[in-house]
Amino acid sequence: MQATLELNRAGQSLWLDNITRELLSSGTLKRYIEELSVTGLTSNPTIFDHAVNHGSAYDEDIRKLATRGLADEKLFFELALEDLTRAADLFRPVYERTAGVDGWVSLEVSPRLAYDTDSTLAEARELHARAARPNLFIKIPGTKEGLPAIESAIFAGVPVNVTLLFSPEQYVAAADAWLRGIERRIAAGMNPDVASVASLFLSRWDVAAADKVPAALRNRLGLAVGRRAYRSYCELLTSPRWLRALNAGARPQRLLFASTGTKDPKSSDVFYVEGLIGPLTVNTMPENTLKAFADHGRVGEAIGADGGDSEAVLAEFTRAGVDLAALAAKLQKDGAAAFVSSWDSLMGVISSKATALRKAAGAA
Repeated sequence: MQATLELNRAGQSLWLDNITRELLSSGTLKRYIEELSVTGLTSNPTIFDHAVNHGSAYDEDIRKLATRGLADEKLFFELALEDLTRAADLFRPVYERTAGVDGWVSLEVSPRLAYDTDSTLAEARELHARAARPNLFIKIPGTKEGLPAIESAIFAGVPVNVTLLFSPEQYVAAADAWLRGIERRIAAGMNPDVASVASLFLSRWDVAAADKVPAALRNRLGLAVGRRAYRSYCELLTSPRWLRALNAGARPQRLLFASTGTKDPKSSDVFYVEGLIGPLTVNTMPENTLKAFADHGRVGEAIGADGGDSEAVLAEFTRAGVDLAALAAKLQKDGAAAFVSSWDSLMGVISSKATALRKAAGAA
């Protein structure tokens, strides 16, 4: 049995962490769905920056939209919505077959709004309405300022992919924001079935800690953080508060393992996939990781509900002088800054391409 199908049958959803116009137009995404058991897709500003900057697939649309007077973020969201609604339609059969558990795609609000609660909520509601697809998540960062926006978006019925989570504590805070939104809907007599995932970024932990710990601890932190978060997830799933919400008609907010592409060339290219198998979770992986796992990945033992040896491993890092809470805060801050940098680069590329394409059209 192919590893990707085996992973799916083990109870974990496999999503692609990539979106490009070429991926859609060439039929590659459709093939991944049919042949590699891919059941969802995520995107982020860095992915779009690379896609627009390294190719001409978007040029004609940029020219047309610029001619209509659109620029910067307004022009970008037109491009992104075109791609993601097409992807959502490809995944719609999966969404229908799984009764809305799977078959999702994700679009992020502007990263410039990571610390602006009101604007994040307003943009989340607008983008979801414009997409007009039931299987499209709006990505909202799990920053301190993002948490109230997550709660309010869920209360408003907007499905949310909480992004930029790095620690079990950040994950629990995001899960609490989701549940507050659900509880408000229940209290108001509204349907509490508003889907959500919480995306925990993992490989960046090992990059950040590589030069701070002995060789024996290298590339052990990301898995330990993921497994400890899975323990928290299992505890929440069986908590009286979650069970009351589920009994009222809600469905769980699933834990999603993100940033699962291996950064260390000395490690296995499927390291974070094989080490983080857990039922009722999602693993979203870069295209190269997806193909590598399909080729030579192995589905082994699932993470235990107790998080396995995660507590002991995290304690080793603490003894080695790593301040885990401080590092988690830094990773989230740096992650938000990196997305803003990609966003600004993307806006610059769109602006320069629009200007050049308009001039070329005028000269013709």
